[in-house]
This record gives sequence, structure tokens and C-alpha cells, in this order.
Amino acid sequence: MTFPFKLVATDLDGTLLRGDETVSERTREALAAATSAGAAHIVVTGRSVPWTRHILDDLGYDGLAVCGQGAQVYHAGEHKLLTSLTLDRQLAGLALSKVEAEVGPLALAASRDGLEGEVLVGPGYQVHEGRLPYVFVEDASEMWAAPLNKVYLQHPELDDDALATAARAAVGNLVDVVMAGPGVVEILPLGLSKATGLSLAARRLGVKAVDTIAFGDMPNDIPMFGWARHGVAMANAHDTLKAVAHEITASNEHDGIAVVLEELLRTGSAAATPH
Repeated sequence: MTFPFKLVATDLDGTLLRGDETVSERTREALAAATSAGAAHIVVTGRSVPWTRHILDDLGYDGLAVCGQGAQVYHAGEHKLLTSLTLDRQLAGLALSKVEAEVGPLALAASRDGLEGEVLVGPGYQVHEGRLPYVFVEDASEMWAAPLNKVYLQHPELDDDALATAARAAVGNLVDVVMAGPGVVEILPLGLSKATGLSLAARRLGVKAVDTIAFGDMPNDIPMFGWARHGVAMANAHDTLKAVAHEITASNEHDGIAVVLEELLRTGSAAATPH
């Protein structure tokens, strides 16, 4: 059995994970078949390590993972953080003041750096219900007391796309702004993206962009698609990602990753997709 890629990079939410945060048996089997055929599987997620570890452990995943929108390269088997990039808190504070000057008051949350970094949630920030732990803080200034890898923004009226666009226009020369999922707009260190972290992890694995197929669903996956040889958007993906994808597969609820991997394993070839 031949497989045309040496690296399979998958986003988590809306891509590898179904809505109930599980991975289907079919997708598990397809990934196992791809790795048996010589490819490495790497998770590339916007979630920081503490919000990712339990999923990797459940998958029996012991390789590298790129977390925190590329800020962290994590060795799942060793439970070790290999690289970690933090957000300059003074710069982030300046950026937030500039955004609020344009759009009005924001609700904030922040992800602290490190293996055990907590997500702190300030007044008014709407949290998605689920398994992910967070700590509510009455005083938003508490968020700035320790190193951070990202800050989350919400606006009482603007939707995700409008908020991300307005924030990027206001502070695009100071920090990066990404829309990573429903209700998830983030401020990151300037120049950081999933492609940054993926390229670092790929170098450690001895593989290159031309060896990589990537799966995703949100605008924060666009840099990863730009880096990889072949980018596959899920049927449920944001329109801006579909616009730059080489291929669109079934949704995360309908084994979209498995659909593509099974075909690649069957044919042993992929369409030429030069950038």
C-alpha cells in the first residue's frame, strides 16, 4: 500500500472532531492506515495544550501536536512542551485599546502559557458549554498577571467576521487577529499562524511542505493551506477557507477526513497541487 504524503495535518474542532468532541471509528481507522503506510499524523489546533491533551490521550496519540494557533509544539507521548511563544502583554493591551476605540467595549478571555495554563474568562464573555475548563475572573486585570499565548475577544453586537475585520484593520501592524471558530476571535503575536508551528514540527519530523496534506474548516487554517502541498476543506468550512482549498470533502460529522484518506490509500496518488 502506497500513500502519496508523508504528513497528514488535521485541525481539531469542526475537522477531526465531531460536534460531541469524539473522533469516529472510521476516521481513526483511516488515520491508522495512513500512518501504517508511512505517513505521520499531526494535530494542528487553535486550542492551547491544556484544552488539547485529553483528546490526544483518548486517541492514543503520542506524536507531536501544534497547539495555540502555532504558538506551542507539544510532544504528546512525553507530555512535554517543546516550543512556546508568548504574546507581549503590553503590546496586547495597546492593541485592545485601539480596537475598543473603533468598536466600543469588548468582553475578554485569555489563555495562559504553559502545560497547565488556565483560560481566564472576564465579565461578559460568553463561554461555549462543554468539557473545557476555565476560570472566571471578576477583575479583567487579573488576566495580565502571567504570560499569555492569546487573548479572546467578543463584541455585544458585531458578529465574528465583522469583529475580526474591524480588529485587523485597527491593529494589524501590532498583532495578528484570527477567527478560529464560532464566537472565537483571537489576538496572537504578530506573524504567528498554524503554518509557523506546523513548519517547526515538520522540521523535527524531517518532512517538508511538499510532503503534507492538511485538513481544516476555519479562516485560521488558511496559512496552513498556504504552506501544505494540498489543502482539504470540510463541507462545513468557512467560505474563505473553501475559496483557497484544493479540495472540499464531506463534513466533520460525515467522516470527511476518512473519505479523502481512503481514496488516497486506494489510488496511491494525489492530484498535482503546486502553489
